[in-house]
This record gives sequence, structure tokens and C-alpha cells, in this order.
Amino acid sequence: MMLKLILPLFLVAVVFASACVSQQEQRLADGTMVKPDGTMIKPDGTMIKPDGTMVKPDGTMILPNGTMIEKGMKKENETMMKEYSGTVLAGSKAQLLDFTKADYDKAIASDKLVVLYFYADWCPICRAEVPKLYDAFNELSTEKVVGFRVNFNDGSTDNDERALAKQFGVPYQHTKVFLKNGQIVLKSPETWDKARYLSEINKAGS
Repeated sequence: MMLKLILPLFLVAVVFASACVSQQEQRLADGTMVKPDGTMIKPDGTMIKPDGTMVKPDGTMILPNGTMIEKGMKKENETMMKEYSGTVLAGSKAQLLDFTKADYDKAIASDKLVVLYFYADWCPICRAEVPKLYDAFNELSTEKVVGFRVNFNDGSTDNDERALAKQFGVPYQHTKVFLKNGQIVLKSPETWDKARYLSEINKAGS
């Protein structure tokens, strides 16, 4: 009877001890410490996160794709990205965002060139042209430009977008409107390629 009681208790103790060991840091033969979450810390202080991101002792980060972010750059990039709250569709320095009234008002109050592209998800011309707009924003190196893809006459269009189209007299989708200090500096319903976008944006933003 006593043996029957002792055996289960022994098994519980073994399982508990194993669990405790698995939750503790482990040291590899080369001195690398492995934390329970998989994070590794090398003897020189370099930390390797479970996703493959490497953080050196001086704060430099190396992402899994090989991109290096020096200490201080991360905060600068985060500050820039937090300037607007909407979804970024393209661009890094010059961002193209899904339209939100809050972001638009912020952009208009700045000294940036504001690029509006009125887009309908049912429009084949829009679907063919918008990737060229994305490519153009991905190539821009200035921070003095911000763009918005504005829904127009489709199921995603909200009241703010309807009011914006009415304000600028937009007759139909794939119309481009450029604004500087709240004033229209260019309005075009034509279909553009990437080169035309870059040319017109650089010209209007200079």
C-alpha cells in the first residue's frame, strides 16, 4: 500500500523537477546563455532574439533580413512613422497612407506637398495605376511630401471622403489633386506612369 502511494509522488516530483529545469537559463558549451523564451546571450554581450534579430552591446540592431539599425536610428524612424496614425501603403520618407481625416488635417496644416489620389476598388484603371503610384512613393527621398489614397464612390467611401471630393470638384475616380498650403497646385484626371508621378511630385514639391 505504501509503495503504491510513494510511486505516484515520486513521478510527480520528477515531472516538477524537469519543469523547473526547463524554465531555467541554460549555458551552452561556448558560454552562450539560453533563456526560457529562446533568447540567446553570447559571451560578448550580443543578444539574439527568437525571431533572429541580433542586438549588439553598442545597441546596434541587425534584423533577420540583414538590415542594420544603428543606435538612435530606431527612435528617429519610430518618431517619423508615428507622425501619422493611418495605414502606410507605400514609402518611407515620403509616405502614402490610407485616408483618415485626422491625418489629412495634420498634413494640410504642415508645409508639405499633399498628394490625393481618388480611388475606387471597382475601377480597372485605378487598379492598374495605383501600383505605379506606390512605386513612385517608394522611390521618393524627401520628407516634404505626404500622399493619401482617398476612396471615391465605392463601398469603402466615408462621409469625410465624399466631402473632400466635393470640395475639390473631383468628377470621377483616378483623379489626382496636389495641395500646397491648402491650395490646389495641380489637378489631373489623366492616367500616369511612375515616371510622370515622380516628375509632377518633384516639380510641385520644389
